[in-house]
Amino acid sequence: MVAAVPPSRTPEQSAAALAGDGGVQPAGSPVPHGRRLLAVAAVTAAVVLLFVAYLQVSRTYPENSDESNDLLMAWDILHGNLLLHGWYLSDVSFITTELPQYALLAGLLGLHTNTAHVAAAMTYTLVVVLAVLLARGSAAEVPHEAAWPRMLLTAGIIFAPQLGVAVFVVLLSLGHLGTAVPLLLIWLAIDRVARLRWRWVCPVAVAAGMTWALVADPLVLIVGIIPLVVVCAVRVARELVLARRERGPRRGPGPGWAVACLRARWAELALAVAAIVAEGLAAVVNRLVRALGGFVLHPVPYQLAPVRTWPKHAYVTAKGLLALYGAKPEGPPIALVFALLHLAGVALVVWAAWRVARHFAAWPDLISQVLLIAMVINVLLYVPSTLADATDLNAREFAVVLPFGAALAGRTLAAGLLAQPAPGAQASAAAAGARAVCWRRWIAVAVAAGYAASLGWAAARPAVPPMNARLATFLASHHLTRGIGGYWLSSVVTVGSNGAVTIRAVTPANLAPDLWEAKRSWYDSTAHEVTFVVTDAASGFFNHWQPQASALTALGPPARTYHVGPYTIYVWNKNLLAKIPRA
Repeated sequence: MVAAVPPSRTPEQSAAALAGDGGVQPAGSPVPHGRRLLAVAAVTAAVVLLFVAYLQVSRTYPENSDESNDLLMAWDILHGNLLLHGWYLSDVSFITTELPQYALLAGLLGLHTNTAHVAAAMTYTLVVVLAVLLARGSAAEVPHEAAWPRMLLTAGIIFAPQLGVAVFVVLLSLGHLGTAVPLLLIWLAIDRVARLRWRWVCPVAVAAGMTWALVADPLVLIVGIIPLVVVCAVRVARELVLARRERGPRRGPGPGWAVACLRARWAELALAVAAIVAEGLAAVVNRLVRALGGFVLHPVPYQLAPVRTWPKHAYVTAKGLLALYGAKPEGPPIALVFALLHLAGVALVVWAAWRVARHFAAWPDLISQVLLIAMVINVLLYVPSTLADATDLNAREFAVVLPFGAALAGRTLAAGLLAQPAPGAQASAAAAGARAVCWRRWIAVAVAAGYAASLGWAAARPAVPPMNARLATFLASHHLTRGIGGYWLSSVVTVGSNGAVTIRAVTPANLAPDLWEAKRSWYDSTAHEVTFVVTDAASGFFNHWQPQASALTALGPPARTYHVGPYTIYVWNKNLLAKIPRA
């Protein structure tokens, strides 16, 4: 139980009372050079092993047209189309985050489905490493011996993703988890750079970082800029309130007390201004891209759903949160056991969030405050929206809650969980405290071993081919090289066949170009020829696609028709692009 802090205390006194390991502490003794090298080698080996494991886990979920289109964008960037001229993207561009990463990997590995899996493993490894580093805290405040429990606790919560939905959300899907990488770097800059002699470096770095991330993903406004501004405003307001109370009613406001308070909170004011400036800079960059003929974005499809649907949305969101933390109960018995074990991570994050929320205004650690606000805003805005009126696959919309929650738990709980009895405690109390710490450590080791076993089990599962691999094989073997079809049938076949077959996405109503993550020139009948339409009769979100009968009739009778499993391929001896509406 955390004791309440009297309002008359200074921020430094509040820090000592509230933070189990967040207040200012003397630096620990220097670490011997040999031990430091050994630790670096061990950590490097662990990171490499995690990357390999995440690569195997990513391969247990089939790649679809989303990842394939991102690879095609990256390939275009790699070949000089830096602003993706002629492209219609989704509601998020990723132009400064994942797409450069995809371009780099495509240049090294080629345009293959496996490239998306490598990118997924790389991104999640970066997220884990950065979350652990953020949990460590500043070396000036957290001694070496107190840092390792923080980092290990955070790593334990986040390092073992669950099979199924979680693989799609936190690994393979090019979603908002990748946005956590620049945000975690920004929080690290605030945590570390803000205490350097050149204090102006931090706000400049934050403004640049926020701009970089916001150009790629509008969600940064919700989980980055707004939380930082809110927290800074709360901290400045609290400083003013405390200073006013210390002066007392008889002394009056005085001529310069407010200015002195604002100077004392110069860092928070500068960070808030930097975040606001980033919003303006990102808007300027986006307008410049449009003026230069770059990519076109769809508007963010955020709409409030009817209130009666909110309980269902909350249920779907809860399932998504459990999947993020590996605790969603599904799959074979062994998977259920691992899911129950992962509830420990969920409990720790909830505990950490509650602890910070109870004394939010007086909490000394700015980073923990920002992480909490970002998590709360992200989820609270998601639940009442139409985005939540789907499956828990949409948990990618609040995927940053995973690394943010893990880092929050590490920064907030680690010292308290492993705290030793006070030196002056009675012998009986000291012995009981030591036993409690010992038990907690053994429980932590057992849970960590279970998490590691779950990761090993997941990584040992067999890899699966990309979606519609059977279709790609059939088309290539019958020399059907260019066609049109539904979105989920299109680019995954194009990339999965290594370019042997090209399918472009069209709408089912009239076979018009489906300009969602698509390039306008794909539908130019003077440059390209397509001769077949492929449909899919299988059920499921990623499968079923049947055009209206009138749309097929308008093309005339096909020369040949093939039936392959759920697929039907209609083939003509003419260029179908000349018969469909123009892009």
